[in-house]
Amino acid sequence: MKPWMKYSFLLFLCAMMFPRVSVAQAASDTTLTVVDSLYREDQFYLGFTYNILTDMPESLSSSGFSGGFHLGFIRDFPINERRNLAIGTGLGWSINTYGQTLFIGEEPGNEQTIFQSLEDLDVNYDRNRFTTHSVELPVQFRWRTSTAESHKFWRVYTGLQLGYVYYFRSTFIQPGNTVRQTEVPEFDRFRVGATFAFGYNTFNFHVYYGLNPFFDQDARIEGEEVGMNALRVGLMFFIL
Repeated sequence: MKPWMKYSFLLFLCAMMFPRVSVAQAASDTTLTVVDSLYREDQFYLGFTYNILTDMPESLSSSGFSGGFHLGFIRDFPINERRNLAIGTGLGWSINTYGQTLFIGEEPGNEQTIFQSLEDLDVNYDRNRFTTHSVELPVQFRWRTSTAESHKFWRVYTGLQLGYVYYFRSTFIQPGNTVRQTEVPEFDRFRVGATFAFGYNTFNFHVYYGLNPFFDQDARIEGEEVGMNALRVGLMFFIL
């Protein structure tokens, strides 16, 4: 083979290989990013609240610390193309305590509930409160600034929360005497409340207001309905 033919053949091989090398180099330098255009904000939530009783008779007042612990899961259903508007619903669990001056007892023999104000009785006691354990169904309208690429965003969630109190206990403690009541027919175990949460990323301010009173119209102190509504304020943590 003549020299010029050898050189021509080598140049031909280089020309054939160069595009392949270029393509391989470009492929190795490119990072493939997959964007989920159908993302959801499915979230677990965990919250801590300070509980306040409202709409009480004048003879009653709050007493001691009242708090709540809440956790659950909410399924996200976006309702627009941008997916920053959604309806959320799920299932949760909540435990709450309410310290106050309402004594709940029972008449011996006929098991009729007694409601009295500890302020009117003028007695010394160490603790008086009632505790609820509930299963809850939150239903939310959700607005956020989230995108498929970032989970750090502003949010405003508002809606209703339905609940059922499967465990109730009223506890009165004084030196040498403890009164506990778990079966109170006048207590309304079905709960309905309005909720509002706003914040950024994981940390969010949370408010719950009960729309129905804890006790029905048969619970009275000197002819006045006991009532009582719950106001809970605190922090809610949303975890994807």
